Amino acid sequence: MRNLSLLQRFKCVDLSFPGSPQCFSIRSETGTVLVASELAITEFDPRTQEVHKEVSLTAEEYLPEDGSGVVVAIQDLPDQESVCVATGSGDVILYNLNTSQLECVGSVESGLTGMTWSPDQELVTLTTGQETIIMMTKDFEPITEVAINQDDFGEGKFITVGWGKKETQFHGSEGKQAHRSALPNQLAAPRITWRGDGQFFAVSTVCPQTGARKVRIWNRECVLQATSEVVNGLEQPLCWRPSGSLIASTQRHPNKHSVVFMEKNGLLHGDFNLPFGKEQVKVKELLWNSDSTVLAVWMEDLKPGENEHPNTYIQLWTVGNYHWYLKQSLHFGSEPLRALACVCWDPEKPLRLHLLTRGWVSYTYDWGWSTDRSHGTDYHDNANVAVIDGDKILLTTFRQCVIPPPMCAFELQLPVPVNLVTFRSQAQRTNELAALTADGHIYTTVNARIFYTDSLELSLTEWKDSTGNIINFPRPCVQTALCTLSGEAGMLTGVSLPQVASNISSFVVYDDFLLLTTHSHMCHCLNLSTLSIKGLQSALSSDAHQNDETVRKVERGSRIVSVVPQDTRLILQMPRGNLETIHHQALVLAQLRKWLDGLRFKDAFECMRKLRINLNLIYDHNPTVFLANIEMFLKQIDSINYINLFLTELKEEDTTTTMYPCPSRSASSSVSGKGGKKVDIICDALRSTMETLDPQKYCLCILTSHVRKTTPELELALQKVHELRVNPPSGSSSVSAEEALKYLLFLVNVNELYEHSLGTYDFDLVLMVAEKSQKDPKEYLPFLNMLKTLEPNYQRYTIDKHLKRYRKAIHHLSKCGEEHFTELLNLVKDQRLYSDALELYSLNSEQYKTLSVAYAEHLVEQQQAEQAGLLLWRCGENARALQAFVSCTSWRNALAVATHIPLPPEQLALLARDLAEKLLEARRHKQAALCLEQYAKDCEEAISALIQGAAWEEALRLIYLYNRQDIIETDLKSALLDAHSNQTSFLESQKALFIRHKNRLAVVQELKAKARLELFDEDGPDCADAELYSEASSVLTGSHLGSKYSRSNSRISSRSSKNRRKAEGKKHSLKEGSPFEDIALLNALTQIITIVDKMREEVHSLLKALVLFQFDGAASSLQRDYGELLQLMETALPEIWTDNLQQGQTPLTGPNSTANSIMASFQQQRPAVPQQDTEALTAPKMRIAVKWKLSILK
Repeated sequence: MRNLSLLQRFKCVDLSFPGSPQCFSIRSETGTVLVASELAITEFDPRTQEVHKEVSLTAEEYLPEDGSGVVVAIQDLPDQESVCVATGSGDVILYNLNTSQLECVGSVESGLTGMTWSPDQELVTLTTGQETIIMMTKDFEPITEVAINQDDFGEGKFITVGWGKKETQFHGSEGKQAHRSALPNQLAAPRITWRGDGQFFAVSTVCPQTGARKVRIWNRECVLQATSEVVNGLEQPLCWRPSGSLIASTQRHPNKHSVVFMEKNGLLHGDFNLPFGKEQVKVKELLWNSDSTVLAVWMEDLKPGENEHPNTYIQLWTVGNYHWYLKQSLHFGSEPLRALACVCWDPEKPLRLHLLTRGWVSYTYDWGWSTDRSHGTDYHDNANVAVIDGDKILLTTFRQCVIPPPMCAFELQLPVPVNLVTFRSQAQRTNELAALTADGHIYTTVNARIFYTDSLELSLTEWKDSTGNIINFPRPCVQTALCTLSGEAGMLTGVSLPQVASNISSFVVYDDFLLLTTHSHMCHCLNLSTLSIKGLQSALSSDAHQNDETVRKVERGSRIVSVVPQDTRLILQMPRGNLETIHHQALVLAQLRKWLDGLRFKDAFECMRKLRINLNLIYDHNPTVFLANIEMFLKQIDSINYINLFLTELKEEDTTTTMYPCPSRSASSSVSGKGGKKVDIICDALRSTMETLDPQKYCLCILTSHVRKTTPELELALQKVHELRVNPPSGSSSVSAEEALKYLLFLVNVNELYEHSLGTYDFDLVLMVAEKSQKDPKEYLPFLNMLKTLEPNYQRYTIDKHLKRYRKAIHHLSKCGEEHFTELLNLVKDQRLYSDALELYSLNSEQYKTLSVAYAEHLVEQQQAEQAGLLLWRCGENARALQAFVSCTSWRNALAVATHIPLPPEQLALLARDLAEKLLEARRHKQAALCLEQYAKDCEEAISALIQGAAWEEALRLIYLYNRQDIIETDLKSALLDAHSNQTSFLESQKALFIRHKNRLAVVQELKAKARLELFDEDGPDCADAELYSEASSVLTGSHLGSKYSRSNSRISSRSSKNRRKAEGKKHSLKEGSPFEDIALLNALTQIITIVDKMREEVHSLLKALVLFQFDGAASSLQRDYGELLQLMETALPEIWTDNLQQGQTPLTGPNSTANSIMASFQQQRPAVPQQDTEALTAPKMRIAVKWKLSILK
């Protein structure tokens, strides 16, 4: 549905060249025109009128000086930098454009009637006066010469039998006459045309036997392929479509004049009628443009006009959906000097046409494709699109209907052909259009009525921007559109600067959106109010994400026709001409948001339902506004089915952040007006409003709101159904209990609904549900009858147990009396509902005690003996509580219970010794000493336990408390010296190990740094192993140095989890040369520092004890050794954990970085870093604030 719009026209007048023009050719390299007359060859620029070259053809007697010579063809040869000219006398002349020399490369005695070069300019065909075809190479070496008129059909001859033969069919007297003679006004000169790929050419000649014209198709080797059937009234014009599908010619019928098309086999394939009478015009030429989209028809009146000279016409035709449209009509009048002498299309620019008149006036027309649509943005605009078709305007209003071309909604008939149509841009009047006809008149339409405008004064005003500067474009723009980008006014054009995109096939600006199609078969819908020029470039160059609403795929070659204003429809046209309506998601969502903001819920709902947009968007767009206007929502929708559909689609997902994200979404619209779950909020709000408005009308919707909650309220829904059965509604539009139950069964599985009805303990309701189900009465009636015979509480217990609602079951069973307590206890033990059962009985009851004992036994089995002991102690089972406390070494509770029992002193002392033994095994020396001192009354064992645990101060307290100074000499001093010796040895070993690991780490890091640099020098940053060499490379990717370990680890990764754990342990091996040795060393150093740092309190206590007993030398040496080791570690921390090590996980950029280092840092970002390796890269913290030294020591 596109028209040809004139972009510009260049006219050159006052060209004073010798002779009169006979033929011309376009030089594609320079854009100049080569014209041949009967006297000379001239090259000139049609834009500047500058003459580049001129050479005489009469000087060297190629043509006679009296002007009687004829030039039959001229062809520019860019590869040879020459021009080839063929004369009617038979000479083939080559004019060198560099040397300006003429050379006759050949001559035919019988003369030449035509010359045509192949599209690749490798071959040239000449037609001679003897009706032969001469084929030559580009170097004018003869290949073959054959007669034009051949008796044979050709290699593609058809096979026909019987009545399928042409000569056996009925033709009538007129048809038979057409076989014998041609029309008297037909020219006898042959015509040659090549196919676009240069593989075939066609020749149209008059058959000497019948006088009728035939078309013969020859291949590149000049072998006849096919001969056309005899076509009544076939004329001379002949042109093969460059795309290779059809050969165009003209045919004069008894009652019409038409352009006909032939296939390669010579058979007719379609036609269209020229808008003239049968004896009104003759067609001089047919010319296809280079991309086969436009056919130019050059015509001339048969009868002279007022000044006894014929009128000349040029018509441009296009095809779509097998219909031919007349898009442009150019009338040149009947003046002799304005009559056309030469016409041709530009070989490079498909829509540029060159004309030359007999009066040496040159015209150059540039056309462009455009879709003429109305530009309104409100509901009054009908989304009109006008298509020019000769003297008719085909008008389609896409708001009302989508009619595929060539059909339309309205036809506007004008007296003469139309060349231009445009719509009014004034608001409320955008459906009015104006048309410019071929005779220069303007017609306007208002309310489908056509008005002739003869008093309209046209004026041209320069376009200026806001600063007063004139707006100029570097070249004519086929389509322009005003828009606003991020609040700044701008213009989108076919030639926009800066260039936004280069692969756009069509675009349109609608409201705040730019819609465009690309040559990659994508349709973009971009919100211009949120984009800048750079943002627009980025959006058009990047790939679409999964939930990107701005992009969608379209059929190959689709173009935008129109957008229906205030709607969601986007009309596309396919290459073959048919239309397709799509609803682009960005347009749909934008329109939905407008409707929802305007509280037009019905329009939004119907659109979402039709286009399958998730209905959650109605609430998610603005929860607060929706909840405040629920009553309006219900009244606008006014459909039980639609409300139920809305409720059934509800889900907890926020569609504005997942399915339909909106870049400009406000903060207020992203937060719900109330707390809680979204589905529950909507269901409760809708149900409350529906119950207020009309509970009978919205009965089914109320049931749906119960069922759709996060935890379905099936009991309440069933209760409402039961109420309908007990109290049937009286209204005509009300719902019966049977209908409500049937609908409920549609929402919920029948077995689930039966069980929930059973859980209401209402047998009437149970029977009502069971009757609607597929259950056999033999399945449920005996069970229901049995239940009716039971006591109410036991009946409910039985039902709850059947439904596996055990908490409710024990609640009802507890009310059935003591005779059912054993059953309750068994159920509690089976389902482990001890806490729930304990709440059902008082603390002093026997049942509470029994349940507590059972609960304690369960806790002991679960390795929770202390909690079991508390339960037993609380309910009076002291002996069993004591046993539980002792088993878990809860010594305080155990001694408290033993005292509470009370145990005899001997048994209490024995219990204390047992507990102390267990505490010593657990290295809880102070607690063991407390048991021995206070309960076993054994101070010596208590002091021994404290000395064993290095609790020197507490041991001294007990020594002097019980007056046992002898233990100082026998045990304490020797223990102090042993502790000093052990600590000294341990510190020495840790120091040696720390230094060794530190030195080894420096060596490993240096080796890896060198290996990385060597790899970059050899292979560059793109090497596959380049990322392996850095200070932290083993953390990130593994090391090239340990490739054998890397391969083994890759095999291990697919094994069992046990093997993977073993492989992980091997990965951090301290073995020299292992791939992760640096990380293992860092882990080992961290462990050493942590252990040594934790010794501060222990060393401080030992130092005080040594000083007290005058072991000053030992204390000084220990303090010195420990201090030196701490100082060594503090100094080594920044050396080991350097800044480069910490930055190994972030890209290294900056003025000191190189391309290789930046590439390596980015490559190291790819793999994930294990948590334990990340911890190794972090330096450990030392507790410097802890005071441990004694100032009295040196």
